[in-house]
Formats: sequence, structure tokens, C-alpha cells
Amino acid sequence: MSANKIWLSSPHMGGGEQKYIQEAFASNWVAPLGPNVAGFETDLEHYLNENSFVGALSSGTAAIHLGLVLLGVKRDDEVLCQSMTFSASANPILYQGAVPVFVDSEPDTWNMCPKALEEAIVDRIAKGKKPKAIIAVHLYGMPFKADEIKTVAQKYNIPIIEDSAEALGSHFKGKKCGTFGDIGVLSFNGNKIITTSGGGAIVVPTKELKDRAVFFATQSRDNAPHYQHSEIGYNYRMSNICAGIGRGQMEVLDSHIASRRNVNSFYRDFFASIDGVRVLQEPTSDYFSNHWLSAIVVDSSEIGKTREDLRLALEKENIESRPLWKPMHLQPIFEKYPYYGGNVAEQLFENGLCLPSGSNLSQDDLSRIDGVLKNFFKV
Repeated sequence: MSANKIWLSSPHMGGGEQKYIQEAFASNWVAPLGPNVAGFETDLEHYLNENSFVGALSSGTAAIHLGLVLLGVKRDDEVLCQSMTFSASANPILYQGAVPVFVDSEPDTWNMCPKALEEAIVDRIAKGKKPKAIIAVHLYGMPFKADEIKTVAQKYNIPIIEDSAEALGSHFKGKKCGTFGDIGVLSFNGNKIITTSGGGAIVVPTKELKDRAVFFATQSRDNAPHYQHSEIGYNYRMSNICAGIGRGQMEVLDSHIASRRNVNSFYRDFFASIDGVRVLQEPTSDYFSNHWLSAIVVDSSEIGKTREDLRLALEKENIESRPLWKPMHLQPIFEKYPYYGGNVAEQLFENGLCLPSGSNLSQDDLSRIDGVLKNFFKV
């Protein structure tokens, strides 16, 4: 295993980040406020282009938590959440003392199933607990069925927190992910399409809501000459240094998206002739995915081998791959909570694999991956 490690999705600097970081040091703006924070928020608002207001935060998880706070979710309230996701989508529900109610995926986009969502809403209302919010996720950069999910949400007047942590740059019918929900969430973790090393953002439709979110994110300090606090606050603001990295990353966002989509095309071309392997791709031309991660489902009954066999074959050659997210309703911390739907998410987890997808994969990296795949599938 002497070859260099090929990572699933590693940070990819563009070169312009140092300029903004140096400006922050030169001006002594080394704090959770400053020109880079304001500039990064403006860059994101212009990029999303939907009269959106963005607050830069310490993480996407913080954005989900503040979204729940802004929506008034309190102890014992119920929040519907996509089961097929990372735990950060669901953990903030418990931060509020609320109750997660998990919803299965549909097979086209692997995201929240609109039918199972409505089934869950109807049943929870019948039990006397109308859900306070819906957390829907654009999994691996693939937009969820926005029209159908929004129709169900509006029918029952339940707000949507749109978890776009993996979907910056993706869009549905030309509208950018992050702007479909009542509140949107972005992430700039080290493995995301762009990074601030760690960080995230909340996307809201009004300046008043942004100001409220920033208020909570800065320890809910009242407007007073002394430190006064009338509400619970959080230390969730992004630093000026991290925001400087983000400003540099915004300059290469489109090229990063193009690179990830090219990697996805590489996998689609390879697996086109292999029966029993399906690559996650846009179901119609309405969808545009940034393909943050390229993922496949392996039918072991056709292939005679499992996704785990493939993962181990890649690992042997120092190439990282990873099973799809384990559904939340199967996680030890969440298994006691209600779940609605069938077994789509479970089957995806059992048979799915995320493949190396970084925008910084070299041609040599792709050739190494190609060699392992050809050997594994006897092509």
C-alpha cells in the first residue's frame, strides 16, 4: 500500500484564500465578525440569487439548530426528518428537547419520500401531535423532489428546513438549492464542495430573520452597554479567518462543481456496461446535482459480489470509499423514535457505496480507481 491515499472528498484550495486571510491578520480582524464575514455572506447571497439573506455560522449543524429556534420548536414538539442523512440533520432536534419523526426515502433521488411524508403528517395529527417542522435533505448534492415536498408542507402548513449542506451549486428547475425552504442550511466542512475548514450558513428570506439568527448566534446579547441577556444564546458565529477562506473558495466554486460532475461522468461511463450497478444521477433534466459525492448501488444477486467486497478492494489499494449514510431510524441513538415508510433507505444503506469524488482528483488518481474497478468487475 505504498501509493498515496486517494480520499473520498478532501479539501481543495483555489489559491485566492491566502489574500483574504492575510488581510484579516493585517487588519487584526481575528474574531467572529469583520469584513470577511460580511463579504462571504454577500458572496453567498449573490450566488443564491433569490432575495436570500445569509448568516455565516460555525457549522451547518448550528444552522439547523438556529432554524429550529427561529421556528419556535420547543421541548416535546415533533419534527419530521429525512432518515437517510448524516446525524447532524437530526441531532439539533434533540438539542431542543423535541422528538424526531423519521421518514423514508424514494428511489429516484434517494431523498425524502413525499408519500411517506404525508402519511407521517396525517398519522401524527391523528395522534394529537401536529409536527412543527420538516427537515428535508438534498442527499449527496441531489435535489429532493421540491415541488412535491413543498406541496405536502403547504397543505398542512408546516415549515421546511432545507438541509443543503451537501448541495451548494445544485438546482432544481433553475432555482438554487438552499432557497426552497422556509429556512436553508449550508455547510463548509472540510469535505464539502467548498470549505472554510469548518463552518456553515443559515439562509432566510428576510433581513429581520437574518438579524434574529445572528443575535442568537452571538450569545443573544441585548443592546446594552453592559452584557445583558434576556434569551438563551449560542456561540455559533463564523470567524473572520474562516470567512476569508470561504471568500477565496467562492472564486473557484463553479470550477469545483464542474470537476465533481466530470468525476460523476467518469463513473457513469464506466458502469454503463455493467449490469447490476446503478449510479445516482438526475432523474430528469429538471434536476442539476453538484455531485458532491458520486454513489452507486450494487445488486449482489447480479454481480455475485457485494458493495463491501468493492469497498475492501479499493481500501487494499489505499483508495477511500464509504457506505451510504446509515438511516437515522436504524441508529442506536434514534431507533426508539417513530418512522414512516418502507425499506428504501435500508436497502440503499445495505447496497450503496460512495466513491472518491473530490474536485482535486488527478488523472492519475482516476486511472488508479479505473484499474481497481476493472479488476474487480473483470472488465
